[in-house]
Amino acid sequence: MDYSINITYISLEGHVELEKYRYVYFITTLTVYLVIISFNCVVIYVICINKCLHEPMYIFIAALLFNALLGTTVIYPKLLIDLLSERQIISLEACRFQSFSIYAYGASEFTLLSAMAYDRYVSICKPLHYATLLKMSTVTKILFCCWFFPTCGIGISTILGYQINVCKFTLNRVYCNNNVTMKLSCGDISVRNVFGVFVTIVAIIPPVMFIVFSYMRILVVCFKNSNYRNKALRTCLPHLFACISFTVSASFEIISSRFDSNVPQILVMILSVENFIVPPLVNPIIYGLKVQEILNRIKSIIWKRKTRTHF
Repeated sequence: MDYSINITYISLEGHVELEKYRYVYFITTLTVYLVIISFNCVVIYVICINKCLHEPMYIFIAALLFNALLGTTVIYPKLLIDLLSERQIISLEACRFQSFSIYAYGASEFTLLSAMAYDRYVSICKPLHYATLLKMSTVTKILFCCWFFPTCGIGISTILGYQINVCKFTLNRVYCNNNVTMKLSCGDISVRNVFGVFVTIVAIIPPVMFIVFSYMRILVVCFKNSNYRNKALRTCLPHLFACISFTVSASFEIISSRFDSNVPQILVMILSVENFIVPPLVNPIIYGLKVQEILNRIKSIIWKRKTRTHF
């Protein structure tokens, strides 16, 4: 009886001069990954252990940072292995799973950012109704929707991708991307491409429009009442920066993956990994430094440890 299994492998050829800079890439990537894990875990830990931070705003921040940890875990371990390997390959099934996980992470990021915008909108524009509109049960339901519905939409797109016949076995990327994975097919994928574009638009446009709407209302309130300006600046600027940062990096990745024929390879590589470096690395920094309550708790933990060490 033949127990052999035929496994299709995809070659990842997005690395630039890997043989020359292999160890530089590896050390840099490992350092960035460890910093991302450390920074995000510190802020999540501070929010979890302090009951005074168990409020919707901080819970949404923790969820956003946790989502970043999930997204980077899909990329960095495999990338680190590839940087030290002679051949950068991945099985077709693993490639599809990685592509699904990346898009689910990205779509969930947008819904979480829109949930945070809603929290800021209610807090500033309807402060008297905040406790009623954002009860803990409501926050739980919002978080469930933020992960469930994007995952379902991306899952359907991934299932459609399983039906394509693969006849090309190289990707001009350092990881699998649904847009470029579809190009491995030699058949007609126009219907799947249209559905993929539809899912991408639904995942990005409504959350971004809601974020814009929320901040327009917040600006109106701030102009009418100067008492809210300091609160808006203190709590909204970090979130606004996170929204802009992720939207720009995600847009670059989508554009570069669909129109990469005339783009230099080094630029393709940078654009493809930017949204797994900048938002996960910057978000815990801006929330940890700009949100005063979190910063105070971090300082308190550091001070206690220094005191224990001194004695």
